[in-house]
Order: sequence, then structure tokens, then C-alpha cells
Amino acid sequence: MATDVMPVASAEASTSRKQGRGRSVNVFGGLSHVALLIWAILVIFPIVWTFLASFKTNTELFGDTPLALPHQFHWDAWGRAWAKAHIGLYLVNTIKVVAISTFLTMLFGSMAAYVLARYTFFGNKAIYLLFVSGLSFPVFLALAPLWLTMKNLGLLGTHTGVVLVYVAYSLPFTVFFLTAFFRTLPTSVGEAAMMDGCSHTRTFFQIMMPMAKPGLVSITIFNVIGQWNQYLLPIVLLPGDAQDKWLITQGIANISTNAGYEADWAGLFAALSMAIIPVLIVYIIFQRQIQSGLTTGALK
Repeated sequence: MATDVMPVASAEASTSRKQGRGRSVNVFGGLSHVALLIWAILVIFPIVWTFLASFKTNTELFGDTPLALPHQFHWDAWGRAWAKAHIGLYLVNTIKVVAISTFLTMLFGSMAAYVLARYTFFGNKAIYLLFVSGLSFPVFLALAPLWLTMKNLGLLGTHTGVVLVYVAYSLPFTVFFLTAFFRTLPTSVGEAAMMDGCSHTRTFFQIMMPMAKPGLVSITIFNVIGQWNQYLLPIVLLPGDAQDKWLITQGIANISTNAGYEADWAGLFAALSMAIIPVLIVYIIFQRQIQSGLTTGALK
């Protein structure tokens, strides 16, 4: 009789433990959903409010109901920001600089990462560690010597100097990310291409780069966002006498400074919206590629 009771008791205890674990999982799952909802509100609300504020007047912005919808949607502030504050020019400058610097960063970074990941040679690990050490070097520590270097090279106040510096600061993370990604790719495909007569260059560009597309897309988006939002480097490399070459962050900062005198806060929010919308569109379009690129290396 006792032998019959013991299995029943153990089964009931096991069932209660499973139910307890299930309840704890449900509780933590509910808390995680609540935390994600709060985080989403904290991120989305300022962006939406900035966009709506660009259609308001100063009275609406600083009145009794600053969080309310605008009474009328006027595009006057967008026109002032585009023409009077030269946001259109700064936006074109930013697109040009970011496009060139991102292309060069991905070209040189992917080539360096592929060699470091797939070839064994003397100094391989040392070179990789030098790239990785660049991640721990704060930007503001190099501002003064960077300014002197660009001035001595005659690149101060030029987009060429900004592109070169952007590439230099973006390479460490690009090489670090892509080196780990290239190591996850199968070596048999590259070896088969080499046996068929492909050169190292052709194997890389025609075989390995298409296979690494998820990782390349992910790091490209990260570089675009990071360079687009950069402020310290442009303000040092593009001083006030080169205002026609300013980038979008400098233009927004200039509007923010003048807003205290001209009180054109709607124009400031319109300029901010112009800077946010392109990056937001790029991220929405490529969000699946970014997620797949970040998870592919981990899963493999």
C-alpha cells in the first residue's frame, strides 16, 4: 500500500513544481511585456511630439497644453528651416559625406576583416587587437591633435577631411563585427572557388561577400546612423568659416542657438524632424536584415 502512495505523491509534487515554474514564467513574461511597452512609449513619444511640434506656433508650444495636437497643420516652419536656416544644404552635405565614408568604411573594413578571419600569418592577432583597441579610444581625447593634423594636411574645413576621419573612427567596430561574422562562414565554398581557378580577390568579392550580406547590411546601417548623428567631429573639422560645408547636426545646433534670439522653436523642431526621418526610413526598410545579421553569427 505504501508503495502505491509514494509514486502518486511524487507525481503530485512534480506537477506542483511544474505549475509553480509555469506561474513564475508567466509573471516574468508579463513584466517583460510591461517593460517593453514603457520603453517603446519613452522612445516613440518624443519623436512623435517633435514631429507635431514642428506644426505648432510658439504660443501653442509654451501655452497651457503643450502636449495637445496643433490647431492647424502649417508647413511654414519646414520652409523656414529648409531655406532660411539652410537645412536643405546641410542635409545634402550630410548625405554626400555619410554615403562616401560608409562606402569606404565597408570596403576597407570588410577586406581587412576577411583577411584577419580566414588567413593565418605573422602578426594576425596583433593587427586584430590594434583594430579592437580603437573601440576603447574616446573621440574627444583626439580632438586637439586631430585638428592640428587636418590643418597641417590642408584638409581642415573640407568634406575630404571629415570623410577620412569618419572612416578611421568607424573601422574598429566594423572590423571587429565582420571578423567574427566571416569566421562563421563555411570554408569549403571559398576553397572550392580557389580550386576552380578564382583568385583571392574574385573569391572575396563574388563568393564571400554575397554570403556575408546579412552582416554587411547590419554593420552598414550602424555606420550610417553613427556617422549621421556625429556632432563632435564635424564641429571641429568644419569651423565657422566653412559654414557652406556644415553637416545637419551643426545646422540644428545653429538653429538651437539662434532660437533663443529669434524664438523660432517650430523651425528647430522641423529641422530635427528632417534629420530624424531619413534615418528612421532606412531603419524601417532594413530592420529585418539588421536582425538577421545580428542573429546569424550567434546562431552559427
